[in-house]
Amino acid sequence: MEKPSFSEDLPRSQRLAEQALATLQGFLHVEAVSGGVLLVAAAIALACANSPLAYDYHAFWNLPLTIGVGEFLFSKSLHFWVNDGLMTIFFLVVGMEIRREIHEGELRRLDQAALPLIAAAGGVVVPALIYLSLNNDPVRSQGWAVPTATDIAFAVGVLALLGRSVPANVRVFLLALAIIDDIIAVLIIALFYTEGLAFGGFVVALLGVLMIFGLQKIGVGAAPVYVVPSVVVWLGFLVAGVHPTLAGVVLGLITPVRPMPMREHPLEMASRVLRQLRGNDAGQRKDPHRLMQPLRELRAAHREMLSPVSRVQMALHPWVAYLIMPIFALANAGVGFTGADLTSSAHFVMWGTALALAVGKPVGVVGATWIAVRLGWCRLAPGVSWGGVWLVGLLAGIGFTMSIFIGTLAFADETLLAAAKLGVLAGSLAAATLGLGWGLIHARPWRHCR
Repeated sequence: MEKPSFSEDLPRSQRLAEQALATLQGFLHVEAVSGGVLLVAAAIALACANSPLAYDYHAFWNLPLTIGVGEFLFSKSLHFWVNDGLMTIFFLVVGMEIRREIHEGELRRLDQAALPLIAAAGGVVVPALIYLSLNNDPVRSQGWAVPTATDIAFAVGVLALLGRSVPANVRVFLLALAIIDDIIAVLIIALFYTEGLAFGGFVVALLGVLMIFGLQKIGVGAAPVYVVPSVVVWLGFLVAGVHPTLAGVVLGLITPVRPMPMREHPLEMASRVLRQLRGNDAGQRKDPHRLMQPLRELRAAHREMLSPVSRVQMALHPWVAYLIMPIFALANAGVGFTGADLTSSAHFVMWGTALALAVGKPVGVVGATWIAVRLGWCRLAPGVSWGGVWLVGLLAGIGFTMSIFIGTLAFADETLLAAAKLGVLAGSLAAATLGLGWGLIHARPWRHCR
C-alpha cells in the first residue's frame, strides 16, 4: 500500500487558499471592521425604513416564527427572536468578558478598577440627569437609562481607526470603562425594566443552573452539552418576567475560568498521543478504528489548552460581531424620518438622548475622573493624559447597541421609541465624530511621546 504524501511542497492553489483564510481570520479580529459592519447594517435599516420598502421592512420583522414539539408551540415575531433570543448570546459574551476581567484583567483588583469604576459611574449619572432635565414627564422619563450605555464594538472600533499612536493604557481604560458600563446596564435592566416577577420561573432557571454546575462537576468540557441547560435557564427567566437576555449574563458569569482538571497536562497528553501515533503508523493504516481513541484524546488536549471562558468567548466573538449585532441593527435601527412625530413632546426624548450621549457622557467621565484624581483617590495610568481621558469620554458616548436595546424596554409607545432611536443614532454619530476628530488632533503629541 502506498504511503500518503505529506510533502511540504503544497500545490499553489492550496497555499493561496491557506493564505487567504489566514488573512480573513486576522481581518475578522480587527475591531474597526466589526464596527464598520455594524454601521453598514444600521445604514441599510435606515435606508429601508425611509424608502418604498418601509412597509415590507416592518412587516418582515413582525413575521411569526414558531418553535415547538407536538402540541407545545411557542410562536413569536422575528423581532422577538432577535431581541430576546439572539441577543442572549451577545449578553453571554458580555458576561464572559466580565468574568474574565474580574479573574485576570483590569477588574481583578480594586485599586486597578477604582478609576474606571468611578469614571463609568460619572458617565451614567450625568447623562441620566441631562435626559431627565428635558424629560420629567412620567412616561418620557422611563427612558432615562437609554443614554447611559456604551457600545464596546463601536467605541473600540473608532479607537482602532486612530492606529498605534494612541497609548495602550488609553485603550485599556476605555475597555475597562465600557465593561463596567455593561455591568451597570445589566443591573439597570434587572432592577428598573423588570415587572411582574413569577417565582416559578426562578425555580426553572435555578434548575438549569444546577444542571450546568453538575456537568462542570463531573468534568464535561464539550460546549454543545451545555446548550440544553442553558435553554432551561433562558426559559426560566422568560417565565419569571425577567428579560431573558439576562440569562446570558448569568451563564457567562458561571463559566469556569480554569481548564478542566486532567490526569496530565494538555501539552504532555498531546505529545504522548503524537508519539503513540508515530510509533504505530502501520497498524493504524490497517485498522483506522484504532485512531478513534488517540484522536479523542488529542481533541480533549486541544480543548483544555484554554479555559472555558476564554475558549467559548473566542469562538462566539466572530458570530456576535459579524452576525448577531448586525442582525440586531437591521431589526432595530430602521426608523422612518418622515413618519417620526417630533412635533409633539417626543422631540424632547430625541434631544435628551442625543445630548446626554454626545455631551453628558464625556462630561460625566472626565468630571468623575478629575474629582477622583484631585481628591487623591486614584491616579492616571502611565501614558494616560487628560487628552486621553477626554478621548475615552467622547468615545463612551457611542451608545448604539445597548442604548437601542434599553430603549425597546423603556418605551411601549412607538412614537417615543422612534424618537429615542433617532436620539441614539444622532448622539452616537456625534460622539464618534468628535472622538475621532479629537483623537486625530492629539495623535501627533502621542506619537512624539512614544
